[in-house]
Amino acid sequence: MTSFGKILKRLFLAVMLLVVAFHVLVAGLLVIWKTQPINNSMFMLTHRLTGGSVTQNWAEYDAIAKSAKQAAIVSEDSTFSQHNGFDIKGIKAAQKKNEATGKMSAGGSTITQQLAKNLFLTSHRSYVRKGEEAIITVMIETIWDKQRILTAYLNVAEFGNGIYGIDAAAQHYFDKSAANLNRDESALLISMLTNPKYYEDNRSDRSLRNKQRIIKKRMKNAVLPQSA
Repeated sequence: MTSFGKILKRLFLAVMLLVVAFHVLVAGLLVIWKTQPINNSMFMLTHRLTGGSVTQNWAEYDAIAKSAKQAAIVSEDSTFSQHNGFDIKGIKAAQKKNEATGKMSAGGSTITQQLAKNLFLTSHRSYVRKGEEAIITVMIETIWDKQRILTAYLNVAEFGNGIYGIDAAAQHYFDKSAANLNRDESALLISMLTNPKYYEDNRSDRSLRNKQRIIKKRMKNAVLPQSA
């Protein structure tokens, strides 16, 4: 083997070791976070490293209004309580849209996939990131139950500039806890998830209010996860 070949082999082994080490770290954190509050994520860390401040208050499953959980499911992942982390129909629809546009604009991501991205990855769109997201999604679905997944998702999602989690959002926008959100408030907050920094200062935006109305109408159809 040439010296160049040896260098390539060493680089490959180094990369593989880093990949394995990363997934071991992810698994360890998921075991810890199965019962402990999550007060940091890749998105929060990135926000802090770029000079921003983060506001987040952890709220357990029973301390989050039922309407907020219903709104999240009907808006982000209608089959959340039934699937194993992946919405096959949604993925196929996203693939068709991406092929038609020639861009990776649609992801077909479930709540678990979004959580995997928020906790451990970045917002950068690529097939490599999607592959990594899929691996972590399987790990999350294996280690956590559905209630924990939904709880974590609502606690680390971004609802404004530096505002992370449903309780911090409830306090910021309505001066109340996540447990006391009503249907209108829950629908509005979940509607903001697509573009939280913009909607923080534009809560009268027509598209935001239209989505709020749609979510509110569909809430009764949400299937909440059962306790393990």
